[in-house]
Amino acid sequence: MLQPKKQKHRKMQKGRSRKRLTETRGLTVSFGTFGLQARSAAWITSQQIEAARKAVTHALKRGGKVWIRIFPDKPVTKLPPEVTLGGGKGNVDHFVVPVKPGRILFEIDGVSREVAYEALRIAGHKLPIRTKVVER
Repeated sequence: MLQPKKQKHRKMQKGRSRKRLTETRGLTVSFGTFGLQARSAAWITSQQIEAARKAVTHALKRGGKVWIRIFPDKPVTKLPPEVTLGGGKGNVDHFVVPVKPGRILFEIDGVSREVAYEALRIAGHKLPIRTKVVER
């Protein structure tokens, strides 16, 4: 699954939601013809991205090309079960990408409109956010 090869800092703070509630980058379909756009905000894990990617490639039946427009580069730490407070910050458990509404998550090209819509619809069900299929 996706994760950074190298990082400057191993652990990262959570961060808080900012004033801007919509995305400013990655709003248009740039590489393919059809795209899957986020309609709500959430953290998407590398496992969820991989599940959506598998669903798309399975629905395309080895046809067309798929682009993944997001990359999970934010480490999330977790303490082991039954550990009391005061032991410090836990080890890195998994990686996520914070997604805001408007971000294009996946793109497809080289297949018909019906196949692309169905593939992206199935991929949207694998993600913890509301999504919408968009065209260039």
